[in-house]
Amino acid sequence: MPKPWKPTKEQLLAARTKTVRDVIAPDLKVLFSGINPGLYTAAVGHHFARPGNRFWPTLYTSGFTSRLLSPFDERELLKSGYGITNVVSRTTASADELTKDEIIRGGARLRKRVLRFRPRVLAVLGVSAYRIAFEQPKANVGRQEQMLGKTVLWILPNPSGLNANYQAADLTRLFTELRLTVEDD
Repeated sequence: MPKPWKPTKEQLLAARTKTVRDVIAPDLKVLFSGINPGLYTAAVGHHFARPGNRFWPTLYTSGFTSRLLSPFDERELLKSGYGITNVVSRTTASADELTKDEIIRGGARLRKRVLRFRPRVLAVLGVSAYRIAFEQPKANVGRQEQMLGKTVLWILPNPSGLNANYQAADLTRLFTELRLTVEDD
């Protein structure tokens, strides 16, 4: 297993040309989808790797994992029936750099991935990205009425530390709601 490391400024700049491999398998309980990889994530090659991103702590505090995993442990999620992908594979310093067309095309690719791998739930981590990718401009956090095949669609807030709209307790509550729904099915 690779050791955690902090990328240099040069490695961060070079990360714009990199992508991050999906953590995915057929028939997962939940496939979490970020918006797109950030520079730090692409530089180290692991999802939600930027220090300050609250994805991994929230998975733990909401009960998805029995211990706090790091991005370098991401493949361990598969053992519990969870995976990670992105709406858009292009790496950017900020999701704001993505165009609406990129997100729409990414949404089409994501739908194909979901139909191929058949997760029980697709949880998109970002309200705005979901609204654009799934052409649902009024969608809000939580379970969606629309489904994709037999896959339930769910929106969770973006866990980036820059998302001040949701504090850690809010994220834990919303992720827990999803976990409890998955356990009840």
